[in-house]
Amino acid sequence: MYVDRIMTRNVLQVSEEVRAPQLAALMRDHRIRHLPVVRDGHLVGLITSHDLERASPSSVTTLSVGEANYLIGKLTAANLMRSKVMSCAPDTLVEEAAHLMRQEKIGCLPVVDHSGQLVGILTHEDLLDFFLDITGCLMADTTRIAVHLPDSTGQLGRLLAAINDAGGYIATVVSPLHPDQTGLRIAVVRYRAPNPRALNQSLRNLGYDLLTETLPP
Repeated sequence: MYVDRIMTRNVLQVSEEVRAPQLAALMRDHRIRHLPVVRDGHLVGLITSHDLERASPSSVTTLSVGEANYLIGKLTAANLMRSKVMSCAPDTLVEEAAHLMRQEKIGCLPVVDHSGQLVGILTHEDLLDFFLDITGCLMADTTRIAVHLPDSTGQLGRLLAAINDAGGYIATVVSPLHPDQTGLRIAVVRYRAPNPRALNQSLRNLGYDLLTETLPP
């Protein structure tokens, strides 16, 4: 899946002339931590909540509150923004974008097209929503099972076929690549079925080790 399927499209963005108090108000009112800075629609910088915090006066400053607020009020997005911004294209794979964010320890990736036009932003929240979606965590009508499987070809396919043969409909499947301390892989499957208890028992009868099972309410 590509970034443009999960990114936030309606991006709150500012020009270089916007002053610090307004930037802080925008972040507070919209509950965001990142503000792309654009010029004619093209990305030229990024301001984070940390950038604004660094611009705030120190608790040991000798300035009065009025003097500090006056100086901060003169700062603009151009003064505060990071001009070297890591970004990605709309057709970047979601996992590649997530790896880049993790590797570089950044909280967002502005998404720009081939002309440099800002078309979206990918945040930690977008990635978390994607994770919840692909794992089926929000699907209240499904049964979740975690099953130990030998780490060999065809084992996952046989498990899914067994669920289908017992009348289950596979909703989502997640299986981490590396085996656990037992040397076995874990497959986490969510499925729909009229009688999930009976289906789970049929899997046990076939010799499957169900580590956990969560039935729908």
